[in-house]
Amino acid sequence: MPLSEHEQRVLQQLEQSLRIDDPAFDKKVRETTVYSHAGRRIRWALLGFIAGMAILITCFASSVFLGLLGVGVMFASGIVIERNLRLMGRASIFDLGLTRQARAATEGAQTGTPPWVRWTRRNQSGE
Repeated sequence: MPLSEHEQRVLQQLEQSLRIDDPAFDKKVRETTVYSHAGRRIRWALLGFIAGMAILITCFASSVFLGLLGVGVMFASGIVIERNLRLMGRASIFDLGLTRQARAATEGAQTGTPPWVRWTRRNQSGE
């Protein structure tokens, strides 16, 4: 269901006030993609997997409980890695590394119109 003109204006005013009030947050939100967020999680999970393996190798001979703890850390890290790889597989082609200028050229973002408004207009016009 498309937004009314009033709702679109309110959203644009909120977006503009966010840009003015907190430009660092605005920049972070605009630059973060599915790939960068999932990639960060995968890196941390890989570090956790290696730490779990180190715990398993060093502590299993002296304490079975610590060895099992290492296996648990490895298992949890593996789940995080798998889920984020699936998330990265579902992302759109525009998140594959296109620059902001390329996205602006392909979607008309230079007009300053928020993406959800452009998407709504495209769907209403039947493109």
